[in-house]
Amino acid sequence: MSITTFDAARRLRPGTAAETGPRTKRGAAGRTAAAPAGETRAAVGRLPVGSKLELRVLLGAIGLLATIGLPLVLAASSTDSVLVGASPWSDFARQCIFMVVGAVAAVVAARIEPSFIRRFRFVLPLGVLALLVVVFLPGVGHFAGGSSRWIGVGPIQVQPSELMKLAIVIFGADLLARRARRSDQFQAMVIPLLLLLGVAGVLIMKQPDLGTAIILCCITFALLFVACVRLRLLLSVMGGVGLVGGYLALHAAYRRARLLSFLHPFAHASNSGYQVVQSLATLGLGGPGGSGVGGSATAWGYLPNAHTDFIYAVIGGNLGLLGSLAVIAAFGAFGWAGVRVALREKDPYRKYVAVGVTVWILAQAIINIGGVVGALPVTGIPLPFVSYGGSALVVAMAGAGLLAGIARRQ
Repeated sequence: MSITTFDAARRLRPGTAAETGPRTKRGAAGRTAAAPAGETRAAVGRLPVGSKLELRVLLGAIGLLATIGLPLVLAASSTDSVLVGASPWSDFARQCIFMVVGAVAAVVAARIEPSFIRRFRFVLPLGVLALLVVVFLPGVGHFAGGSSRWIGVGPIQVQPSELMKLAIVIFGADLLARRARRSDQFQAMVIPLLLLLGVAGVLIMKQPDLGTAIILCCITFALLFVACVRLRLLLSVMGGVGLVGGYLALHAAYRRARLLSFLHPFAHASNSGYQVVQSLATLGLGGPGGSGVGGSATAWGYLPNAHTDFIYAVIGGNLGLLGSLAVIAAFGAFGWAGVRVALREKDPYRKYVAVGVTVWILAQAIINIGGVVGALPVTGIPLPFVSYGGSALVVAMAGAGLLAGIARRQ
C-alpha cells in the first residue's frame, strides 16, 4: 500500500450525526428511517459503480482462493488419511462442510445490520476470553500438535483464538468510533485496546500460538493508526509491545530455535528447519506450470502439515509459479478492495471494521506465505480461505462477509 494511501486513511476522519448531534436510525441505503421503503430499496439497487466493482473484486478473490484450496486440500491430505486408517476423502469432505458453513456465515454477516453486530462489542470479547481460559481445563480443552487451542466434543472442535480476531475488530471499531476525537488518546483509546490485546495475547501465547498473537497486534495497531493516534505515541506503544512479544517468543528454547531457524534453514534441515527446507524443495519442484493437482510429492508425506500451514507450498508444487502468483494476486485484489471500501466509508464504525478485517486477512496471508518461502519465521497460522481448518475458515469468511456487507451498503 502506498504512503499516499496510508496518509489518506489517517486524514479521512468523517463526522457523522452520531458525533455532532442526536443519533438517527439509519437504513440499509444510508438514509434515515423515515425514508419510504420503496425509495430505500431503490437506493440499494442503484449502487455506485465503484462500490459494485469493489464488491465484485472481494467476492471474486474469495471465490478464487476457495476454489484453489479445495482440490489441493484433497491432494495434500488423502495419503495421510489412508495411513491413519481413514477414507482418503475424509479431510476433503470436512473441508467442504467447513466451506458451506463459512459461506452461510459470510452471507449472514453481509446482510445483517452493522449496528446489530455492534451491540456485541463487549459480550463477544468477554465471551472469547472466557473460552480462552476454558481451553486449559482438563477434559474440556483438546491438546494436539504440541498446542492446547481447541475445545469441543468429538469431531466438533472450536478454536477460540480465531474468534478473538473478529472480537478485537468489533470492540476496537466501536471504541475508536466513539472516542477518536478525544484529546486524551492514551487513556481513551490506547489503554482499553492494549488491555484487551494484553490479556488475550497472554492466554494465546500460553497455548502456545504466536502467529495469532501477532495477527491481533497487527489489527490493533492498524486501527490506532487509522484513528490518527499521535505517531510518536503509536510508535512508543508498538516498541513496548514488540519488546514484550520478542521476549515471550524467544524465552522458550524450542520456540527460539524454530523462530531463528528460518535465517539458515539448511543448517537445521534435520530438525527445526526441516519444514522450511521441504517447503522450498516442493516449491522448486513445481516449476513454472506445476505437476498438476495430485502430482506433487507432497501427497506422500514429503511435507509435514501440507494441507494446513504449508498449503501454499502445495499450490506451488501442483500449480507451479503461475498458481502461486495467482494466489498472491487474489490477496492483493482483496486488499485493494478492502482499502477502497474503508476510504469511501463515511460512518466511522464501519470504516474501522473495514480496516480491521482487511489488515487481518492480509497480515495472516503475508505471515503464512512468508513462512512457507523462508522469508519469515514459521508461526503455524493457516492461509485464509485456502488452508484446511474449521474455525479459521468460518471466522475468516464471516469477517469477509462483514466487509462485503459494508461495501454493499455504501
